[in-house]
Amino acid sequence: MTNTTTLTHGGDWAGFAAEYGEAAPLLDFSANISPLGLPARVAAALAACAPACDRYPDPLCRALTAGIAAAEGVPGAWVLCGNGAADLIWRAALALRPARALVTAPAFAEYEAALGAVGCAVERYFLREENDFRLDEGFLEAIRPGVGLVFLCEPNNPTGLTTPRPLLLQVLACCRAAGALLVVDECFGDFLAEPAAHSLKGELAGGGLLLLKAFTKLYGMAGLRLGYALCADGALLAKLRAAGQPWAVSTPAQAAGLAALKETEYVAAVRALVAAERPRLAAGLAALGCRVIPGEANYLLFRCETPLVAPLRRRGILLRSCDNYHGLGPAWYRTAVRAGAENRRLLAALKEVLG
Repeated sequence: MTNTTTLTHGGDWAGFAAEYGEAAPLLDFSANISPLGLPARVAAALAACAPACDRYPDPLCRALTAGIAAAEGVPGAWVLCGNGAADLIWRAALALRPARALVTAPAFAEYEAALGAVGCAVERYFLREENDFRLDEGFLEAIRPGVGLVFLCEPNNPTGLTTPRPLLLQVLACCRAAGALLVVDECFGDFLAEPAAHSLKGELAGGGLLLLKAFTKLYGMAGLRLGYALCADGALLAKLRAAGQPWAVSTPAQAAGLAALKETEYVAAVRALVAAERPRLAAGLAALGCRVIPGEANYLLFRCETPLVAPLRRRGILLRSCDNYHGLGPAWYRTAVRAGAENRRLLAALKEVLG
């Protein structure tokens, strides 16, 4: 029997396999994962950790926390590991249980899902299509006393756009003045041209700020579920830790994370590939008559009036419909940026569908 559950996110390779068979060829543009596959050191670490899987994982992720702290240049006490960034989003909602929270629209769905689960009233600040869905100064007026939590995604998912740093700093200042915690999701930040220049990591010491990062996208580790939070507020991190299960990060995930931190050449290769292929894919989509948002990460948001998901699926290609994003609709799609041959296959399939 086919499971007809509608999923919130992309990457449903299992649903495709259930419909077309395990052997059916699949090219997944619906999930924004590194096109280079699992790094060699990570694969080796997974195999090597098997003998240790007969015991519980370290609930404090001591070795991994130390490795992340060294890589990020922050104290180990500022790091909290989780079962992917989504786990930490839910922990933040569960730990703080704000009466009201503020999110942008469109944005990653888990913010609202987690907030809704704790009975929080969610206010949406709609980004305007005529402004390419960029955050504007009007957002500052929405950060009022009574808003306990503000979520921002930098670069935003699904638009792939960043907010100018001066405006980001104004948002942080407004949150501090209103007594709201600013949670900035930087999971796609490593794909930016200058990740360090855009990150708010240097503002952590001032308080009122929680940053989210993950190994999922950059290292192609989506199946391992590994993310982490950075925050200078030890009491807040303690609340987040208490809001989740004690063994949230498995032994394989911890081993994989430590190995990934050493994959500097792999990271450089992924970043170079995405930087080269993103403008080519954007140009190809535009040539087919699509309206393309000039994203800065490893995915692109585009508009096409012709339905695309089903016909591409029949051709063995998964594309992310953005119909369930607040502020978008059925004509909007998000595509990952993959390797050149794969991107060309997508464009060729789109050309067939569009006639």
